[in-house]
Amino acid sequence: MSFDPDEVQSALCKAWSLSTASQWTANNPAAGQCNVTSLLVHELFGGDLLKTPLPAGDHFYNRIGGKRYDFTASQFDQPIAYVDLPTDRGDAELGATSDQLAELRAAFQKHCINSG
Repeated sequence: MSFDPDEVQSALCKAWSLSTASQWTANNPAAGQCNVTSLLVHELFGGDLLKTPLPAGDHFYNRIGGKRYDFTASQFDQPIAYVDLPTDRGDAELGATSDQLAELRAAFQKHCINSG
């Protein structure tokens, strides 16, 4: 699968659920999805894992081809001030279970196939 940010965002929005993050709601599907989403995007497309400390905890996202991609930015009421601290999978995995990652991987692949 080639990296198309619009297709990735669309598939993620359909794939997120209560099974992929406990903070998920129908009104805010990206809520709590940053860890599991950044891990999946890193797994599938490579690049770098980044984080920005926020009052509620670290926020995780990706850099691919030198560009920042925050596929869960819609969970916030206001734009955040990114600091782009390099991090690793172990750090991001602290906020996501292997079951959540497996659920997101399966749902993402299903929605990519259905939209392709």
